[in-house]
Amino acid sequence: MSDRVYLDWNATTPLRDEARRAVSDAMDLPGNASSVHAEGREARKWIEGARAAVASAVGALPRNVIFTSGGTEANVLALTPGVRRDGAAVERLVVSAIEHASVLAGGRFPQTAIASISVTRDGLIDLGQLRELLRDRPPTLVSIMLANNETGAIQPIAEAAGIVHAASGLLHVDAVQAFGKIPFEMGGLGADLLSLSAHKIGGPKGVGALVLAEGLTGPEPLLRGGGQELSRRAGTENVAGIAGFGAATTAAMAGLPADSRRLRGLQKRLEDGLRLTPGAIVFSSSVQRLPNTTLYTVPGLRAETAVIGFDLAGIAVSSGSACSSGKVQPSHVLGAMGFDRDIGQGAVRLSMGWSTQDAYVDRCLEAWRNLSGRLLKG
Repeated sequence: MSDRVYLDWNATTPLRDEARRAVSDAMDLPGNASSVHAEGREARKWIEGARAAVASAVGALPRNVIFTSGGTEANVLALTPGVRRDGAAVERLVVSAIEHASVLAGGRFPQTAIASISVTRDGLIDLGQLRELLRDRPPTLVSIMLANNETGAIQPIAEAAGIVHAASGLLHVDAVQAFGKIPFEMGGLGADLLSLSAHKIGGPKGVGALVLAEGLTGPEPLLRGGGQELSRRAGTENVAGIAGFGAATTAAMAGLPADSRRLRGLQKRLEDGLRLTPGAIVFSSSVQRLPNTTLYTVPGLRAETAVIGFDLAGIAVSSGSACSSGKVQPSHVLGAMGFDRDIGQGAVRLSMGWSTQDAYVDRCLEAWRNLSGRLLKG
C-alpha cells in the first residue's frame, strides 16, 4: 500500500520507528514491573522512563501521570465526582457541546448533574455562558478539549480556566488531539486534569494517560485491586505500550517546532486548492486551529460518497460524520456550531502528519477536482 496517501492522522497515526523499537525491546522483557528482582526492575525502568517523558512534555511531575488504556479511559477516569483541590469536592459536571463521545457521556457523573456549554459559529466555546453556568452553583468540574478533533479549532483554555477557578471549580482538558501538534503546558493552560493518547502521536494503540495537577485529591480509581500506578489504576501494566508511548512522546516533542511550521504551509496549500471549488466551506478557518487539520464541505456533497471516492483514488480521508450502528449521522460538532443537517452530513476531514509531503497534498487536490466534477453535478 506504499502508493497510497494517508490523510487521516487525527483518527490515528502511523507507528513511529522509535516507538516500534521501544515496544519490541520491552516485549522481550520477562519481568513483571511489580517484582523486586532484576527482571522486574528492568520493566519498571521502562515505565518510569515513559512517565518522566510524558510529564516533561506537559510540564507536570512524573508522580502525577497515570497510565491508562487510552484517551477514553483517561477521560472517564477524570470525570469523577469528589475530585478536589484546596476546596470542596466537585458535585456537578459542565462539558462543551463539541467534546469527544467519552466526555459527552459524562464519565461517572449522573446525567442529572451534567450541563452543556454551547459554541460559536466558529467552533469556540461561549465563555459568557460558561460563566453563567458556574454562577452561584456548587463546585463544578468543567471539561473542555484543547483542540477539536474535527475542525482543529483551538479553544481558549486559559481564559476558561480563569473563569472555572474563580468559581472554585476544576478544569479537565482533553488534549488528545493537541498533544504533539502544538506546544502547551498544564500550568499555562490552567488545567487540573489532562487526558492524552499515544496513538495520536505515533505511539501504539491502547495506551494513554491522565495527568493531574499537583495537590489534586482523586479521582477514585476505575479499576481496584493491586497497587499499580500508585494505587490509582490496578492491573499489571502494559509495559510495551507504555514504553512505546514514552518513545513517541520524546520523538514528537523533538520534532514539534519544525513539523508545525511545515504542516501550516501544507494546510494553506491544501485549503487554497479546495477553495477553488465554488461554494467550498473550510470550517473554523477564521480562528486559531491545529496546523494539520482541515474540515471542509461544499453544499450538496455527501461525505460518505466523497470518502469512498477518495479511497478508490488511493487516498485515505475521513468523514466529519460519526457512524453508529451502521448509520451515518451528521457531525455533532457542526450541529453545535449551528450548521444544518445537510452541511453536517457533507463534511470531509483531511488531517496530516510528520511524513506528509507536498506531493500528497497535490494528489489529494487532483483527486478532489476529479471527484467534485462528478459528485456536484446539477
